[in-house]
Amino acid sequence: MKVIVAGMSKTGTTTMNAALTELGYEVYDLMENFWYVGDGWMKQFKEGFRVEDMKRMYENVDAVVNTPCDKYWEEIFEAFPDSKVILTTRDEDSWFKSLTNQIDRMNSDVTFRLVRTFTYTGIRFQTYFSRSERHLANIGTWPFSNYYLKHEESLKRFKRKHEQNVTEVVPKNQLLIYQVTEGWKPLCDFLDVPVRNEPFPHKNKGGVALDEMRKENAVMQRLENELWIFFACMFVLFVALLYNMHQYMV
Repeated sequence: MKVIVAGMSKTGTTTMNAALTELGYEVYDLMENFWYVGDGWMKQFKEGFRVEDMKRMYENVDAVVNTPCDKYWEEIFEAFPDSKVILTTRDEDSWFKSLTNQIDRMNSDVTFRLVRTFTYTGIRFQTYFSRSERHLANIGTWPFSNYYLKHEESLKRFKRKHEQNVTEVVPKNQLLIYQVTEGWKPLCDFLDVPVRNEPFPHKNKGGVALDEMRKENAVMQRLENELWIFFACMFVLFVALLYNMHQYMV
């Protein structure tokens, strides 16, 4: 593990995935964390966090970003204390607006809701995600709920506490406080790599994360393929049922 992105969702985490990938890092984002090490996370939610488990989960991964790693960044940092930590941030007003907009879009996305209801992998994902949120709520470190989404100042206050904690825990020589609008130079200087000449990537503008994942993420594509297979099977069964009913009636 070389890089831990400790910034909260909607502070440029999807963009950080793209930037680190362009720099040659093997990055685990939301879907990769679920697909490749989700069982390890579920074990830790149930039995408690162990450094040995975290080391095994991420021994061949260069960087982590987004849920659940942004919320459990300290546990990862304990397992990999030589890692560099990037605290992505943005102004609170635009962050809160972007966060609530993305959640609304995800909750209203019919296909994504069907995936989490009718497919094997989608149900596993929903269970994994819910267990993560429930574990955080139980230990009192993550106030993510409909209540807080309706109480803007409470969520903003949590963001401030989260960022303050990162700055207090991580040694200054291992920490970069960063806004993705700053582009390549501060990021590349911090990581000790040559500054890129290509345009800096900007992802998930306007909360279109699901649309981007459908185009680019193999795990998301698998989930949606399972949905279409499910519907195809249901259609075949329905036609077979109608045929049998017809045969019975004649």
